[in-house]
Amino acid sequence: MTGDNAAAAAGVRAAGAPFAVAPIDCDIHPAVPGIRALLPYFDELWREMIVLRGIDKLALSLTSYPTGAPATVRPDWRPASGLPGSDLGLLQRQALDAFGSQFAICNVLHGGQLLHSEDMAAAFCSAINQWIARELLDRDPRLRASILIPLESPGMAVEEIERCSADPRFVQVLFYAMGEMPLGRRRFWPIYEAAVKHGLPIGVHAGSGYRHPPTTIGWPSYFMEDYIAQSAAFETQLLSFVTEGAFAKFPELKVVFIESGFTWLPAFMWRANKTWRGVRAEVPWVKEAPPDLVRHHLRLTLQPVDPPADPKAFERVLDQLGSEDMLLFSTDYPHGHFEGTDALPEALAGSVAEKVLAGNALATYPRLRQQQSVREIAP
Repeated sequence: MTGDNAAAAAGVRAAGAPFAVAPIDCDIHPAVPGIRALLPYFDELWREMIVLRGIDKLALSLTSYPTGAPATVRPDWRPASGLPGSDLGLLQRQALDAFGSQFAICNVLHGGQLLHSEDMAAAFCSAINQWIARELLDRDPRLRASILIPLESPGMAVEEIERCSADPRFVQVLFYAMGEMPLGRRRFWPIYEAAVKHGLPIGVHAGSGYRHPPTTIGWPSYFMEDYIAQSAAFETQLLSFVTEGAFAKFPELKVVFIESGFTWLPAFMWRANKTWRGVRAEVPWVKEAPPDLVRHHLRLTLQPVDPPADPKAFERVLDQLGSEDMLLFSTDYPHGHFEGTDALPEALAGSVAEKVLAGNALATYPRLRQQQSVREIAP
């Protein structure tokens, strides 16, 4: 590890880094370079099946969808060849060294999670998680990762969580915002029970399995509609976590919304609170006001930042959130949302900036907190 990397790993500012505190980047996107790269991590049966069926020739990476959209990859972060995020050396220089990150959480987005065959989805998730451990986590001590699980098979998902949780570098369980059904439903509770047991937040990332239209009134025509509709999906998921009783059932559960934006949240909390007061007899398990539940259980990554450019307007949004604990620093590497290292909005300054850069992540991810503590007392 280089001197700068060692400093970042120790939790202090690395030389040349843009922030006074070494940040924890809660959302970067390494890409699986291709299914052939995963073949060594499948068992013999699945390797044969994937090759015989020609699946090894498919491109199932979701990290760079759609490939032609400007936000998919920042121009100066685009590799000479291969998928954006597939070159570890570039990722280390551009996403870790440049920001002086002490940790960065790899959210590997892959279609393997969304396959209709539960057995194949489970095999893919296991192979990808093994690939992440060997090809990413073993090669840079700053990297951490989310666990990919077969999203439509809770039993198999729990098995994969139990397997991966033995590796403390896995710090989160990854879902997508649009799936088969709302995430608060009891169907998913065994996953949340396993996650809480192992100190793993639930990460809900923008994206869809497209088993249903991305809007509530049918299929749109353009990517712009799909992109903007993601915030409505996050609202629906948050309402489900509150109303179905998942937050009441698992008081220690933390849910991280990734690439959700956050300017929609104050209005959501106001409306949910008003409605709950009138109909809460229907959901007696929701004993706390929805805004209180949301502020306790929910965290949101920073990028892409969606408030107005006016710092005063941004400050009002932060005030309306009613908490300094909810935002987590992220770059969303290699996607393009800002220039240079200007990932932290001007309105975030002083002690609030320190919490967003690192403090909130350490409070959200127990495994990061434990690992940083070990580093601090190490000789």
